[in-house]
Order: sequence, then structure tokens, then C-alpha cells
Amino acid sequence: MLWFTVWTVLVLATLAGAFLVGRRLWRSAVALGHELVRAGDVAEQLAQRAAELEEQARAAHVELRPALGGDADALRARVEQLRAERRERRARRRDRHRASVADASARWLG
Repeated sequence: MLWFTVWTVLVLATLAGAFLVGRRLWRSAVALGHELVRAGDVAEQLAQRAAELEEQARAAHVELRPALGGDADALRARVEQLRAERRERRARRRDRHRASVADASARWLG
């Protein structure tokens, strides 16, 4: 009779443990499903945003063609415009670099 009681307790404990593990596994699977749905929605939004940005980039893109035989004054003006834009970018980059160095010096050197 003692063995029957021991085995009954062991079987019931095993069944209770299996139930708890199964319930946790089920809840984890449901949570994973919800996260996969959310990840799919985010991926769809990202794809839409990437398509919008690509369309904007295509609309803003100016096609550059070979300028052989073009108006020399117009070409010279375009070159000067590009040089001015490059100088402006270089100046902004230099200012950012100087600010970063000053900030790092102040932070690390006291």
C-alpha cells in the first residue's frame, strides 16, 4: 500500500509539473506570435517609408549628362556653384570637428 501511495504522489506531481511547463510554453508561444505580428507590421511600415524616401530621392535627383558642346558660361556657373557648396560643407564639417574637439578637451582634460 505504501508503494501505491508513493507512485500516486509521484505521478500526480509529474502531471502537475507537466501542466505548469505546458502552460508556460503555450503562453510563450502566444507571446511570440504577437511579437511576430508586430514585427511584420513594423517591417511593412519600414518598407513603405523606404519606398517614400526612394521616391523623394529619385524626384530630387538631377540627371548629369556629359557637357560636351554646352554653354561655357553655364558650365562655369555650375562648377562655381558646386565649389561653393563644397566649401560650405567643408566649413560646416570643420566647425563640427572643432566643436567636438573642444567638447572632448573640456570633458577629458578638465
